[in-house]
Amino acid sequence: MSDAPVPFKDIYFTVRDGLRLYARHYPAARACKTRPVLCLAGLTRNSRDFHRVATALASDAAAPRNVYTLDTRGRGLSEHDRDWKNYTVPNEMQDVLDFMMMMELTDCGIIGTSRGGLITMVMAAAQPARIGAAVLNDIGPVIETQGLMRIAGYVGRTPLPKSWSDAARIVRDVVTRDFPNLTQADAETFARQLFNEKNGRPVAGYDAKIAKGFSMLDGPMPQLWPQFAALKNAPVLVLRGSNSDLLSQATVDEMTRRLPDCTSHTVPNEGHAPLLWDTPTIAAITAFFARTDAARHARTPAAA
Repeated sequence: MSDAPVPFKDIYFTVRDGLRLYARHYPAARACKTRPVLCLAGLTRNSRDFHRVATALASDAAAPRNVYTLDTRGRGLSEHDRDWKNYTVPNEMQDVLDFMMMMELTDCGIIGTSRGGLITMVMAAAQPARIGAAVLNDIGPVIETQGLMRIAGYVGRTPLPKSWSDAARIVRDVVTRDFPNLTQADAETFARQLFNEKNGRPVAGYDAKIAKGFSMLDGPMPQLWPQFAALKNAPVLVLRGSNSDLLSQATVDEMTRRLPDCTSHTVPNEGHAPLLWDTPTIAAITAFFARTDAARHARTPAAA
């Protein structure tokens, strides 16, 4: 893995209902025939979550690749929707498909964290040719009620920090139990991912109205085994934080049993969702996509 920095390019684009959204492109360090990767963030998260892993994949010495990270509607630097009822997985999947069509991404690698993984599974059922390989970060067809209720308890209710040092304090207060190894420097970095910046100060990183749609959940989430099964033709890597309360080890075991090419990797001492910062996890993701490249090339005629 190369330590050379890979600058990203800002992308602004308009989706079918007129919202202006934001994405990043981390260009491959050199010309390549590797599978591009698209990263999809969690419920209240954004493209900044993937900076380290995107940089590593784009600058990998053996197999650099183009990486894209997306802010779905109402997150990060993307425009907020006037109607909170549009903050749904199907609508956000359409945002993803609009972006993939614009960038001509087919047979793409996907890294889906939490909500991004749900979008990935639903997209596999709707347009399977779009997905060539998938990393599901701490998400599966069964979502544990305990974790769901914890998320519902803070979405739209996190206090707005007065400064960046206050933002780091809030981060440590909220996540220390599930991320016990988080240092002060880590908390400061994490805060910069969570919050947007305006006039040098932290501001909300997502539309608080997202909570309205999330709070409408009545009872446990429906299980998504049929949508997960739609990934049967794509290699899948499941990541699970050892402290996760949203994805159980039993569900991971069942996922690897049901699909012909599904493996797993546990991130120690992290909860929901793993940060994708640590060297072993980035190495596991890099090796996974390298392996899927080999399989992809084996299916492609030499003259193509």
